[in-house]
Amino acid sequence: MRGRNPIEDLAHLRHEFGEHGGVNMSIETSSTFTVIDPETMPDLFQGRAGPDRGCYLYGRHFNPTVYNLGRQMAALEGTQAAYCTASGMAAISGVIMCLCNAGDEVVASSAIYGGSYALLHDFLPAKSGITTHFVDISDVDAVANAITDKTRLIFTESISNPTLRLANIPRLSALAKESGIPLVVDNTFSPLILSPAVLGADIVVHSITKYISGASDVIAGAICGSETFIGALMDLHMGPLMLLGPTMDPNVAAGISLRIPHLPLRMNAHSQRALAITARLDELGLKVTYPGLPHHPDHALFEELHCDEYGYGGVFTLDVGDEETANALMSCLQNEQRFGYLAVSLGYFDTLMSCSGSSTSSEMSDEDKDSAGISPGLLRISIGYTGTLEQRWSQLQAALRHTGLI
Repeated sequence: MRGRNPIEDLAHLRHEFGEHGGVNMSIETSSTFTVIDPETMPDLFQGRAGPDRGCYLYGRHFNPTVYNLGRQMAALEGTQAAYCTASGMAAISGVIMCLCNAGDEVVASSAIYGGSYALLHDFLPAKSGITTHFVDISDVDAVANAITDKTRLIFTESISNPTLRLANIPRLSALAKESGIPLVVDNTFSPLILSPAVLGADIVVHSITKYISGASDVIAGAICGSETFIGALMDLHMGPLMLLGPTMDPNVAAGISLRIPHLPLRMNAHSQRALAITARLDELGLKVTYPGLPHHPDHALFEELHCDEYGYGGVFTLDVGDEETANALMSCLQNEQRFGYLAVSLGYFDTLMSCSGSSTSSEMSDEDKDSAGISPGLLRISIGYTGTLEQRWSQLQAALRHTGLI
């Protein structure tokens, strides 16, 4: 909510020392851990002892460095606990496999990242009999109508990829509670900007690879939720993280921990640059979509739900009509103007751009892309903050002129 700044809780948590008094946390690279008393070993295997009591078993179960990063992610999202995974997809698949059994159902947003769509639409039905009903997440009545007695969760992105529609998390939360199922929110696009757990979500997932890392050099994910749920993920008999093993490397965890204090500065810089550029594109009459623009369909809701200190995020879309024009514009922006990179992903300090329909949403059928509002010429632009605003705007204008868009 607008009054909550998640970084305050995080700053308080970080005021602790490393193993030898260092201002940064220690890196524990052991794959296995000793116990002083033999009687402790059965307690570890039966779940009677764990990290909360300073006891560790095996690196695939819990690692002190990764556990510490999990505590920071929990503070960031306002949850009781969190644990970090080897990727964002590991986080999403771990949550779903923990909540669902064969024959269960999921209700999910029809506009989500292509990898999440493929997991729900193709992989899980074939491998485990878990099926998904895809709906327009902004239509809460449609979400309610899709829920059956087999539904085990509602899954959405806080800001949809790539259409940038905002999920009404408070209303979805009320519906989920009424139905007795958890609301799971992927908050990759909006760390700090939105706090889904504070707004009512039960579980929050992240691809740390993106904004939280900020350098496009590691693959990582996180799951934030209750202590009970995080414990279930790590259960030695049925825990999907423990048994499937998508373990985060402790060196990666330590590196990410050093970047989180800079996250507020980076998110603010991304948002300021995005708002400035999209306002100028809008003045040119181009078909630009960004939550910070007053005519965005969810702008008023965004104003109500977000922490305004961090703006509206660093991703916007530009619909140029068709894939050929999109490719020509991106080629000019990268190869002639040096505006950014023609690459997937987001949250990098330089600009990354892709044509969503033929890249990050290519797992979807043409019919499903059309239903989700993903047109063939839709460019997703994750704006960076390198260079000056005027330099980047001049490069963008030149490319737009070159391709005949202005």
